[in-house]
Amino acid sequence: MKTLREEILQALHKRMRNVNMNEVHDSNRTVGERVSDAVVAGMGSWTFVITQTIIVAFWICANVWWLVHPFDPYPLILLNLVFSTQAAYASPLIMMSQNRQASKDRLMAENDYHVNVKAQADILRVLDHLDRQDEVILSIVKRLDAAQK
Repeated sequence: MKTLREEILQALHKRMRNVNMNEVHDSNRTVGERVSDAVVAGMGSWTFVITQTIIVAFWICANVWWLVHPFDPYPLILLNLVFSTQAAYASPLIMMSQNRQASKDRLMAENDYHVNVKAQADILRVLDHLDRQDEVILSIVKRLDAAQK
């Protein structure tokens, strides 16, 4: 007859299976979310930073070169407008991507919890087995001691 503890451990062991949470999270993303994450990943790269720096340097040099008729006069209002527009679109994309990452982190933490519960159940099962082995070994030792007397 099984004890309640053994039944719970057995149920936990049978119920749990290994799940790749990255695949679970990625399979539920919409096309818009995938595009948003790709854009944000691109904006957070050194390639983007270096490319943007080169474009800004070219922009400023072109304005200095054509001092007589610059296409963007000194305060560089058009460049500021471009940066403002970029920031206006980048900020919501970054926030949405961070929210999805937080959701993924919550899924990973929940999965970690379930894995830890399963590991604890397995450890308890092994410890119970070792306790039973200790009892058997002690009874054998007692029999041997009694037989030697």
